[in-house]
Amino acid sequence: MTVIVRDLRPDVRSDAEGFVQVRQLALPYMLFTPESLIHDRTHAHPAMRFRQLVAEEDGEIIGTAQVGLAHESPEPGQGFANVYVHPERTGRGAGALLARTAETYLSAVGATVSYAWVLDAPSNRAFAERRGYSERRSAHFLRLDLAHGTLPALRTPPPGVELRTAADFGDDPRPLFALDSETTRDEPSDIDIEFSDYEAWLDETWRHPLFSRELTSVVLVDGRPAAFSAARTDGGTRYGTVMTGTARAFRGRGLAKLAKNDSLHRARAAGLTHAFTGNDSGNGPMLAINKWFGYEVCATEVRYVRELG
Repeated sequence: MTVIVRDLRPDVRSDAEGFVQVRQLALPYMLFTPESLIHDRTHAHPAMRFRQLVAEEDGEIIGTAQVGLAHESPEPGQGFANVYVHPERTGRGAGALLARTAETYLSAVGATVSYAWVLDAPSNRAFAERRGYSERRSAHFLRLDLAHGTLPALRTPPPGVELRTAADFGDDPRPLFALDSETTRDEPSDIDIEFSDYEAWLDETWRHPLFSRELTSVVLVDGRPAAFSAARTDGGTRYGTVMTGTARAFRGRGLAKLAKNDSLHRARAAGLTHAFTGNDSGNGPMLAINKWFGYEVCATEVRYVRELG
């Protein structure tokens, strides 16, 4: 039986479904749907040089890779290649073929380094290290049982502070773009990110099919967006917060907790039962906030990097 690697065919439904199935089995703590997968492909910024690869064996998709350039980084040549294989289809060479194809492509489009997230398991770490990758940082996936867990009680915002949702910014989401841009710059990362393209943000974030404007909570201080908790849902029972942050001028006042608690209560009231999020292992303040809500670490990924010759 021969394993081949090819590009995802966005117009073939079975391709998107096969890709999502592998990702859901390998990463059950992240939200994916065929619609979100195709949206990511069709709305990727041209400078990202984004590709979605699949490894196929006898017509079955058994591995996936998402590959491209970190075009929002001020430092050129930063590439990424995240490879995941069906947990029951390992040992067939799919991962190695996907990684080799991804690295060759990255070199061809000008990348000088390749970053890769690897699940924290001995076999996965060994796979990366055999390919010349070196360990950098780690990040945790966290899970909260919304159906049976106990959330902190909602509290009345102090004077001058107001709770809204992203849906209230439907006519002009630019203030949320500015808040997202500022907080993202302060996120722990190997690659510096600068959001400066508003139209790209609209495509990749605001109009993303998983993004829930109704469940994304925004804290206003004297009418100015000061903190937020951005929510996604998969159309079923799963909810994820993909970013929670506070503008620098308003930190230390508990506003991120206020936003996230409001979003979690909204999610539970909407019938969602499983909440997920992720944090860099060095992000102590956010890990402490999520522990306060009752989140528990359910998996860990390690960031690896190698120079491309």
